[in-house]
Order: sequence, then structure tokens, then C-alpha cells
Amino acid sequence: MAAPAAPDPPPARSGAPKRALARALDSDLLHSFLRSRVTVIAALGTLACVAAAFLSPWIAPHDPFDLAAISILDSRLPPVWLEEGDARFLFGTDDQGRDLLSGILYGMRISLVVGVCSVAAAAILGIALGLIAGYFGGRTDALIMRIADVQLTFPAILIALLVDGAARGLFGSLDREVYAFWILIFALALSFWVQYARTVRGSTMVEKSKDYVQAARVIGIPAPVIMVRHILPNVMGPVLVIATLNLAIAIVTEATLSFLGVGMPPTQPSLGTLIATGNDFLYSGEWWIAIFPGLALALLVLAVNLLGDWLRDALNPKLR
Repeated sequence: MAAPAAPDPPPARSGAPKRALARALDSDLLHSFLRSRVTVIAALGTLACVAAAFLSPWIAPHDPFDLAAISILDSRLPPVWLEEGDARFLFGTDDQGRDLLSGILYGMRISLVVGVCSVAAAAILGIALGLIAGYFGGRTDALIMRIADVQLTFPAILIALLVDGAARGLFGSLDREVYAFWILIFALALSFWVQYARTVRGSTMVEKSKDYVQAARVIGIPAPVIMVRHILPNVMGPVLVIATLNLAIAIVTEATLSFLGVGMPPTQPSLGTLIATGNDFLYSGEWWIAIFPGLALALLVLAVNLLGDWLRDALNPKLR
């Protein structure tokens, strides 16, 4: 009698990543994204702005920070398609003779980095305080929420001006320029954390009464572990929407502060600094020094805002 055949080996698990990719491609979020032509265009525009900003050392025609390559004789040249334009400077030059296109690329990088870092810092602070307030409640919740209520009475620009004034008194004007980047991030983070805290607090108060949190308490899991490993993943949906919308607000706020002279210094120009420089020559006929950085800022903020609007609608279960 013949021996029974050996059982077939178990199938390899190499198909798991493929199944995960297939689920991602078949998700409602991706279908919603691909169905919206405006969102796709906004995503491509945002990606182009980010790529151009961070690849500026390689794709910019000139280095606006290289003093040896800058000539004051090239100052205030118009764009190349105007009568006195120079083929070396596509968008013209500023009052120092720096290439405006290169300045926009480098300035956009600074604006994006300040916006992303300030939003990340505000999200970390707001999420932590929101989890603590929603989970523990009582006096802790009351104290954090009263601080948030007081914070809401001050506009973001006023808070940034107060922080900048305190930094000037602490470091002095010269040292303040050295730390201007970090001071600006701190000021913007201090302005935006309340939205994250209030949103996460409300979601945490709902989640902490559910069975999985009660079971985790019963088996003795510490409160910080419950908040980070169990509650936090379930409250991140609204946080992502707020972060996307706040990124555009942070970029505009940074540009406003730089335009007012309390943001990035002229040695590290952002888009707001470039607009402030061009504003001095706007009425004398050199319109391109202010208009082109302003258009770059408007397009960047518009693209990010459109992405945030789509993400808010896509993650809203009432609209599905």
C-alpha cells in the first residue's frame, strides 16, 4: 500500500504586503481623492511647491546668499519679458541685485519649515494637554480649559508680538536675529495649541467611557499607556484635519509677522520678508519685487487649504 502523500507546505506570507496595498488602493479615501479633480490639482501643486523649495540649492539659478555673486549694478532689473530685462534673471532682481526667482525658492523653503515645525509643536502640546484634560477630568481639566479660554482671547499675531518683544528684551536685537527661527516657531505653536487640546479633550471624554478603556483599567494598565496606545489612535482623525488647515494659517501668519518686521530677518528671508522688501518699491514702478513672492505665497496657501478642505470632508462620516 502506497504511503500517503506529504502535506503541501503552508503558503508564504509574502502576499501580506500586496493585500495591504490592495486594501489601500481600494479604500474610500483614495477613491474620494481621485474623484476630486480640484484636490488632485491641489495635491500636485503642493507637491511641486515643496519639491521646488527643498531642492532650491540645486535648481535655483543663483544663490541669493552668496555675496560674492551679487552685484548692486543688477539691482531692480525687471522680468526677462520686459524691455530692460536680463536673461539671467527670469523674474527680475530685488533692490540688492539678488535673483528674485532664487529668492522665492529659498524663501518658500523657510516658510514651509517654519509652518511645519510650528504646527508639529502645537499639535504635540495640544494633544498632550487634551489627553490629560479629557482622561483625568476634574480640577486638571478645569485648569487646562481655563488656560485655553484665556489663550483664545488673544489673536495669534498679538501673541507672536508679545513673544518677540520678550525675546528682544531677553536676547537683545542682534542675538534675537540668531534665534529668530526658533522664536517664531515657539510663538506660532503657542498660538495654535488650543484647537488641538479642545478637540482631543472632547474625543477623549467619549473614548474613555468605552469598554476597551475600562478593560485596560481593570487589568492594571497605567493611565499614560492607555492614553497613548489606546485612546490616541482613535482621536487622530480630527487632529490631522486641524493640522492640515493650520499649516496654511501658520504660513500666512509667519509671512505677516515677517512683513511687520518681527519674523525672519533679512539675512534669512522668507516669503513675507521678500514681500516686505518689495513693498518699499511697489509705488516706484518695481512691482515685480513684491508681486511674485505674493503670488507664490497665495498659490502655496491655496493648495494647502484645498487639501485641508478635502481631508475634512473625506474623514467626516456624515458626508459618506
